[in-house]
Amino acid sequence: MLVLDLAWIGKIGRPFYAQLGPLQRADAYVPAAVAFYVMYLTAVLAFAVAPAGTVKVAAARGAALGFVCYATYELTNWAVIAGWPAALVPVDIAWGVILTAVVASVGKTAWR
Repeated sequence: MLVLDLAWIGKIGRPFYAQLGPLQRADAYVPAAVAFYVMYLTAVLAFAVAPAGTVKVAAARGAALGFVCYATYELTNWAVIAGWPAALVPVDIAWGVILTAVVASVGKTAWR
């Protein structure tokens, strides 16, 4: 997950996140990033990988989890942070769906 997320945030999706302007840190705050990955991967394992009978079901459950989590983050920020870029909302939610579906699929494959 970390490799895919770094590729997205660091290279592919960089123009989208540049819209954050002064809200964006020059460097990631590592303790917060570590906390996120530990919590999120635990949730993916508990809600998408472990209960799924097949890789396809794990991917679907991962996609649903990614949608809920990333939409919660994006919509909350859009609601309460002045100047939150509206264009970032659907892009980041779509990334969360794709990323979590892939991670859940790989996780289920490894689980077997």
